[in-house]
Amino acid sequence: MTLTPPTVIALPWPRRRIMGGVLAFAILALGLAWPAGGAGARAEAQNGAEAIEPGDTPTGNYLAALHARSLREEAEAAQFLIAALKAEPDNSLLIQHAFVALIISGRIDEGVALARRLDDGTHGNALASLTIAVDAIKRGAYDEAIATLEPVSGEGIVNVITPILIAWSDAGAGRIDHALERLAQTAGSPRGVDTLYRFHSAWINDLAGRSEPAARLLDQALGDNEEFWLRLAQLAGAVYRRAGEPERAAEIYEAFTSSHPGARELEGPMAALKAGKPAPPPIVSAADGAAEALLDAAGLFARQNDRETSLLLGQLGLYLRPDFPHLQIVVAEVMERGGRYEDANALYATVDRRSPLAWTARLGTARNLEQLERGEEAEKLLRALAAERSDDPAPLVELGDMFRRAERFGDAVKAYDAAVARIDTLRPEHWQLLYARGITLEREKQWPRAEADFLKALEFEPDQPFVLNYLGYSWVEQGRNLGEAETMIRKAVELRPNDGYIVDSLGWVLYRLGRYEESVTEMEKAVELKPEDPVINDHLGDAYWMAGRQREARYQWQTSLDLKPDADLQAEIEAKLEHGLIRQANAAAP
Repeated sequence: MTLTPPTVIALPWPRRRIMGGVLAFAILALGLAWPAGGAGARAEAQNGAEAIEPGDTPTGNYLAALHARSLREEAEAAQFLIAALKAEPDNSLLIQHAFVALIISGRIDEGVALARRLDDGTHGNALASLTIAVDAIKRGAYDEAIATLEPVSGEGIVNVITPILIAWSDAGAGRIDHALERLAQTAGSPRGVDTLYRFHSAWINDLAGRSEPAARLLDQALGDNEEFWLRLAQLAGAVYRRAGEPERAAEIYEAFTSSHPGARELEGPMAALKAGKPAPPPIVSAADGAAEALLDAAGLFARQNDRETSLLLGQLGLYLRPDFPHLQIVVAEVMERGGRYEDANALYATVDRRSPLAWTARLGTARNLEQLERGEEAEKLLRALAAERSDDPAPLVELGDMFRRAERFGDAVKAYDAAVARIDTLRPEHWQLLYARGITLEREKQWPRAEADFLKALEFEPDQPFVLNYLGYSWVEQGRNLGEAETMIRKAVELRPNDGYIVDSLGWVLYRLGRYEESVTEMEKAVELKPEDPVINDHLGDAYWMAGRQREARYQWQTSLDLKPDADLQAEIEAKLEHGLIRQANAAAP
């Protein structure tokens, strides 16, 4: 293994829990999935790639569209598909692909037109029906939305959120009791689904000014729940305040802030609560309520790395409620993960600066500026954010990560040190910060401090494979604690058996212990997992040589050389190819 840290050491996704786990639990518990048309993660986009004009043939444009979508360039894909449709306007396959591409790229009006062509009155395309219903809700055509959704039978998320959208449509038409009756009829649904429906029943009651029933439904939905994600804390707190139960609202706010140290998103509601100010209604229309359901759904698929489905649902939600910061953040972060950095930043820029989530959006903007090779702008923004909140470590952590990725390790250490100085007490959630700083300290040859950070990170996360691997490998390189290093790395391999770098670490510690045959076995596995890595191939060559397999060793060193290693390793390999491996003293068994 080479002592190269992962490309990104990021906060868990999502960085702040905006949407929660009720819908996720429901879908996973039911074993449901999105109907045909959704796709999982694809290859990273080549941001900044030069746009290509559509061609003259429908086949060529269709293939170009598929390629564009594989690169996560939905806008380009839509253009190619629209061009193809001009030549073959009745091709259902082209209509389906163009419809999805238009929705994902945010061109909902055009997507609705194609959805109407897909939904021929039989409601056989659940996704098209959902899109048509969303458009109807936006226009206030609630009966049309209900008529579109009632006949829909689909799998997965469609079956879960359709009753919610129908209920909000009834509420929008003023039929509050009917809306609540529809959701009440879902009683007995699997745990998670039933809870989700209770939440939306509470929100509908609150919209109608029925604060007391809303609070009682929340009591049932929350049960003994002690974990609150941001959006649930905001909505539930507002409902309890409007029902004249400020103590319950305070409990919810406290539960969120205690589990998210340093979070400031609830500062406004908490201050208003203490001042005795009334809570404004969190949901003011049927479109808002439907957007909440789409937020839950988009967040679920974002956490499952189903980028396409998450974007599709998120864009439909933003069509209903364009100024919805929670959903703007979710969609922008999905775009960011797909390499659409410019698009993500454009969406981050639309987040209202008065929103508590504007801070999250600005941090995301800085990350993307770095990816767009606008490092000076990213650094300037992060330093401005750090000055704006002098007690918040997040901008300095991002700055340290940026410097580390740029191999500016001295600057990274300074940024991480400044971030740690802003933390009163290090807690388990800070293990990543300690790990990142430990890497930079090791690169700066400040090993005692680096080792202390790694050990502290393991104190918080004893089974963290990356930390186990990095510390164990470092000890191996230093010829120290080899037995303990082997134990740690074997544990890391158990946790991540398909990680070539970690498997290589195990092979290398066995090599250092003089157990060459065992080393070869592990090194061969590592090369199978990471055949493109020159360091791992070089290690296998060394193990072959010491196991008496000199011809194979030379072949492996040549392979490593062909993979363009750095200058230092290249020189070492060239020397070994000429003279063979001169066994160093520290390569012997301890």
